[in-house]
Amino acid sequence: MSLKALISKYLKDVKLMQLATTVNKQPWICSVWFCADKDLNIYFFSSINRRHSKEILKNNKVAAAFALPQTPKDKPRGLQLQGTASEVKNKKEISKATILFTKRIFSLNQIQELMNHRQKPHRFYKITPSQYVLFDALNFPDESRQEFNP
Repeated sequence: MSLKALISKYLKDVKLMQLATTVNKQPWICSVWFCADKDLNIYFFSSINRRHSKEILKNNKVAAAFALPQTPKDKPRGLQLQGTASEVKNKKEISKATILFTKRIFSLNQIQELMNHRQKPHRFYKITPSQYVLFDALNFPDESRQEFNP
C-alpha cells in the first residue's frame, strides 16, 4: 500500500483532530471534528468565535495531530501535519465540505443550524497540508517515521 493510501486510511479511521495555532508566540491547541478529501486536504467545522478560528485569521500556519486509541501493547502509530488554514468561502467548496461532513460527522440539518446560529455561527475551514508525518511501527517496523508532501 502506498504512503498516501496509508495516510488516507488512517484519516478515515479517526474523526477528531487536535489542531494547533499560534499568535504572538503563544501556542494554542484544541480538538475539532474533521474530514479529509481525496487530496488529503482537511476540513473542519467550528464557531467563528472560537480562539483557534480567530487565530487562523491572524496566522494561517497550523499543525495537527490525529490519534487512534492505542494501548502500550500496540505498535505505535500516529499522524501529524503542518500546513495553512483558511475559512472556506467559495460556495462550491462549502458544498464539498458539507457533503464530506454529512457522510461521517453531522447531518445536513445540524450543519445548517450551526451555520445560522445567532451567537455562535459556524464555518468550514480548510487545511492545505504542506507535510504529513506518519509514525507507523506496524507498517514500517524498520523506519517508523515516514514523511509525505502532498
